[in-house]
Amino acid sequence: MNAAPPIIVGGGPAGLATAACLKQHGIEAIVLDKGAQVGQSWRDRYERLHLHTPRVQSHLPGYRIPRAYGRWVSRANVVDYLVSYAGHFAIEPRLGVTVTRVDRDGDAWVVTTPDGELRSPVVVIATGYNGVPFLPDWPGHETFTGELLHAHAYRVPDPYVGRDVAVVGAGNTGAEIAADLAESGARTVWLSVRTPPNIVPRSLAGIPVSLIGISNEYTAPVVGDPLTKAATRALFGDLREHGMPMPEMGAISQHREHDRIPIIDVGLVDQLRAGRVTPVAAVTGFAGAEVVLADGSRLRPDAVIAATGYRTGLDQLVGHLGVVDDKGRPTHHRHHTHPHAPNLHFVGLTNRFIGLLNTIRLDARKTARAIATEFTRPGVA
Repeated sequence: MNAAPPIIVGGGPAGLATAACLKQHGIEAIVLDKGAQVGQSWRDRYERLHLHTPRVQSHLPGYRIPRAYGRWVSRANVVDYLVSYAGHFAIEPRLGVTVTRVDRDGDAWVVTTPDGELRSPVVVIATGYNGVPFLPDWPGHETFTGELLHAHAYRVPDPYVGRDVAVVGAGNTGAEIAADLAESGARTVWLSVRTPPNIVPRSLAGIPVSLIGISNEYTAPVVGDPLTKAATRALFGDLREHGMPMPEMGAISQHREHDRIPIIDVGLVDQLRAGRVTPVAAVTGFAGAEVVLADGSRLRPDAVIAATGYRTGLDQLVGHLGVVDDKGRPTHHRHHTHPHAPNLHFVGLTNRFIGLLNTIRLDARKTARAIATEFTRPGVA
């Protein structure tokens, strides 16, 4: 059997995990990554960031995160772990390689890069759930006289000490950046809220809430939503007293219907209570030095940090194959492939309660088993 090796597009956690699992089946894959270094996506995140899932729930297949990194692993230690993981399994991604398109040609897949084409019977897309920063096309944003940046470009709070900052987006990134700014000396911090979030503690009675939340994968919203709302109210009180609107949906419904994970509180609630973070309405546009809000009010911040999320970027890569939905997400995952796109796998592109790295660990194993079965099938060449 002389099959070309599988090609993995993306050398982050999902790509490395899939390559490691394939090695355990005796299959060497080609890993392509646009970054300059292993762990580039994590190198580029803000310094305060820690995993929201505990160390024991966050390791990739076959190699655990060192206990010395603590329960809540820092961004820098995640980078160190990914570098060590690649070294442990002797995975050497081809770095600085941007894949622009994937096409079907007979029984093979053709992967196009600026340096030419690669062919393989199997391709794994592991480019990450947060592939491309999304900045809304707000009316008048080009007239804004302050600083406007996506959260992807935020690193540390130092440049914003003594300044007025509006953080747009009440997800985990927006909540954590708002807390980071408030704790570090920003003069005013506004948090623009479009969809009121569910907020949960990082731990409950010493148990990481992400471990408790695994059951939410299988719990009916009619049961789970009232429980999570009651627990949040008991732990945090009524946050409406501090300007944070209450969500209409419970955590499980919000996740299943809108793909929104609850905020894991790592400082926001304390800053709300202290009045150092002020929730405001959604941003609808800009007018010179002002930010226009949905309730008609206006802000005059020195800087606006848009924690407005990411897109997968799959539309440009594989959208023409009919394998992504209207939100740019793959319709089939891990070992399942689209009937019109056999052996085109997606790993690390789902957003589940059990945590992204935990999801990757499970999905990489299933995907590798499916690929190994395909590679032992007679006639693969």
